[in-house]
Amino acid sequence: MKKQFLPLLLIIFTTACSGQTQEIPPTPIPFETEATTAIPDTVVVEPTKEPVSLPPEPQAVSFTSEDGQELQGIFYPTAMESAPVIVLMHWYPGDQNEWTEIAFWLQNRGLQGEKNGVPWKDPAWFPDRDGDQSFNVLTFTFRNCEGRCNAPEPAAWLLDAQASLEFARTLEGVDPDRVIAIGASIGADGAIGGCAGVLESDPHACLGALSLSPGSYLGLDYPDMVTKLGESDLPRPAWCLYDENDADSLVCTLASGEHYYQESWSDGYLHGFHLFNPTLEPNTLERLLEFLDLVLGA
Repeated sequence: MKKQFLPLLLIIFTTACSGQTQEIPPTPIPFETEATTAIPDTVVVEPTKEPVSLPPEPQAVSFTSEDGQELQGIFYPTAMESAPVIVLMHWYPGDQNEWTEIAFWLQNRGLQGEKNGVPWKDPAWFPDRDGDQSFNVLTFTFRNCEGRCNAPEPAAWLLDAQASLEFARTLEGVDPDRVIAIGASIGADGAIGGCAGVLESDPHACLGALSLSPGSYLGLDYPDMVTKLGESDLPRPAWCLYDENDADSLVCTLASGEHYYQESWSDGYLHGFHLFNPTLEPNTLERLLEFLDLVLGA
């Protein structure tokens, strides 16, 4: 495992940093997943805290992107008033339901979905959480990705990412000045690109972005976005987590800055959600919690 300061898509499209068309080989997918757009079934295990306002069950929500496209999301309310909200952005070709178990884990109100053997959907190995720590969580599906993305739409997905961060600020019980972006693959670029976008109009609109396996997939250069977050009116942290064998994610090595951190593994070409793996050391979810502590000043 290698640490550095400053991290595939299954498709072919043009990266912003080179301006050249790049053929990206298919990513080996060791786990089969089946995405749906329905709110996941939940079972109550042991609630960690009595709800203060909204009940813990996830809520279907919808919001509109800048160009009028309606997007579907799921809101996982916290047990506390004026709490931070974490916006989770999915990869290609999946949808928001890739995040279900991680969303429940971050919400930390005693709910879980149906285990199906996929590491990021099986909370058995997830790190224990402090029973009093609960986050609002918003997931959403990029346009035309319900069940499975139809084709790459980089510019449109960037609009969707920014719209999700703006919408998250309006949710009940959310502190509008404590919005955090986390994403995998296309969502990794959506997280940092969306965060940089909303910061242009409001320096309080995003606290920072954690990207797992970015690749400059949405028409913006990842290192440039890192620089934008670091040079905003209120400098924001940007973290990149990636596998050294993932060629696209080597964009993480090109970024730098006082508020930038990168960490890599070399465990067999892991991309996006495959970095959520119980065999990795350090544990990726532990790193995610460390990032949240950093941006929230814990």
